[in-house]
Amino acid sequence: MAERMRDNDRQDPSLVAIPGQKASVLKRFLAFVGPGYMVAVGYMDPGNWATDLQGGAQFGYVLLFVILLSNLMAVLLQVLAARLGIATGYDLAQACRAWLPRWVNIPLWLACELAIIACDLAEVIGTAVALNLLFGFSLLVGTCISVIDAFLVLLLMRFGFRALEAFVIVLLAIIGVCFGIQLIASSPSIGAVFKGFLPSSQIVMNPEMLYIAIGIVGATVMPHNLYLHSSLVQSRAYKRNIKGRLEAIKWASWDSTIALTFALGINAAILIVSAAAFHGTEHQDVAEISDAWRLLSPVLGFGLASTLFAIALLAAGTNSTVTGTLAGQIIMEGFLHLRFPYWVRRIITRGLAIIPVIFFIMYYGQGKIGSLLVFSQIILSMQLPFAVIPLVIFVSSKKKMKNFVLSPFWVGVSWLVACLIVVLNAKLFIDMVV
Repeated sequence: MAERMRDNDRQDPSLVAIPGQKASVLKRFLAFVGPGYMVAVGYMDPGNWATDLQGGAQFGYVLLFVILLSNLMAVLLQVLAARLGIATGYDLAQACRAWLPRWVNIPLWLACELAIIACDLAEVIGTAVALNLLFGFSLLVGTCISVIDAFLVLLLMRFGFRALEAFVIVLLAIIGVCFGIQLIASSPSIGAVFKGFLPSSQIVMNPEMLYIAIGIVGATVMPHNLYLHSSLVQSRAYKRNIKGRLEAIKWASWDSTIALTFALGINAAILIVSAAAFHGTEHQDVAEISDAWRLLSPVLGFGLASTLFAIALLAAGTNSTVTGTLAGQIIMEGFLHLRFPYWVRRIITRGLAIIPVIFFIMYYGQGKIGSLLVFSQIILSMQLPFAVIPLVIFVSSKKKMKNFVLSPFWVGVSWLVACLIVVLNAKLFIDMVV
């Protein structure tokens, strides 16, 4: 990651150049495009697939409202993360280290690492399942092969940030095309889809539905993405003065909002395809990605449906690998001032994620891997408050944000979102204990 610039005069050649003021608005905006799509990767990783597939198959279109609500919260939180990084020159991890006492920082760092391991666990499972579906590898073999992606990340890093962003955007486009075709083939009820985006009391009253709903929140609003975004937005060579930072905040906010709207479309498409194909049929108990893959083509009557599904899954797992590596490095460096080579950090994290997957497959077999995938998203959801609350505290502080502090209205909305996340997690924890 490029060194942070905190003065107006120095220009770091490793940063992405911004066209001059005479350039068109579109050209200046495009110079800021990239970090939002890097972050959007986390909002459509294999963990999302498990919760969306299960939610659509079991409960139809009802949980589309949860996907929409989660995405709105995600847009707000990612804009706040970008604002923090651009306004202060600190990413969220660095801000925690600078402004919070050590006895708070250590638990926050451990919570972040747990979140990254949970996310990586989902990537391992997604990649292994995709390799199994496309090439017939067993899940154990696919899990071991997933270690190789550390070298893919290392190779991409050598070509610079713009190349990395381009690679991610191309894979996102592949995912979008695959699910766009499946969405058309599934022919969902338009009226039922629109109704699904409306709030329903069923979500809170039904414990099973609430469990999946909170899994969707955890799969959508990724805690480590807040750390990642607050760092990535600083990779642009905007002027480090009030005017330059205001422009950077504006374009970074548009970048992430557009990218996350695309992620909303993908997540909604997964749930809609699952609901149209499986809900109300003998297959509505489908919870495993491999079962969904096996049934999609015969149920939809479209031969390529299953293949497109597997290709999109492999693209999602590969993309998440790139951003997971970056987030892990940013968090470790920010909290602890420790910096390992990317490939070392990646192998450590991936190793910690592979161990539970191998033991789970050996104990339960390949048929229950989807339940581990959903559980990983519940773990992610329960880590959210540890990232969201410090972020809201920082961006609400006039002392820290100076001219870029949030208005009272947005402070209130941000705290409302933080409280909603805490309440949902408390409800989930109580239900699990009971």
